[in-house]
Amino acid sequence: MSRFTASLRIRRIRPDADADIPLPRYMTPHAAGMDLCAAVTSDTLLSPLEILTVPTGFAMALPIGFEAQIRPRSGLAARYGITLVNAPGTIDADYRGEVMLPLINLGKTPFTLRRGDRVAQMVVHDVHQARIEVVFDLDVTDRNDGGFGHTGV
Repeated sequence: MSRFTASLRIRRIRPDADADIPLPRYMTPHAAGMDLCAAVTSDTLLSPLEILTVPTGFAMALPIGFEAQIRPRSGLAARYGITLVNAPGTIDADYRGEVMLPLINLGKTPFTLRRGDRVAQMVVHDVHQARIEVVFDLDVTDRNDGGFGHTGV
């Protein structure tokens, strides 16, 4: 059985300027996510609580029925507090613009982002769209309408 279920077509946005930026890639044979690299033009300081939209230098065409989830890299998050504002972010199959990464520094010290740094991961998933059905009543469950924290702390 093939491990590959979808082909991901990738286009460099600035082929000459960003030829040195690695395209998304799996770092190990069993990795779920592809690492994404920063296509910043020079070292960029990210101050605590600052948000910076980081270019990746590529656009892509996902197959219909798939999405790409953009997630933080655990090492950057644990060591420096660098994460994504909208984690996980979703890229839809019909988006063709440059993949941009909204990074935030939740750490206590400034972080220097360097050209080519691996700053996020991309996981490709299949998507199922739900059919909406308006009803007057919903089935009753043990939890029912208990809100946040209803099942315990």
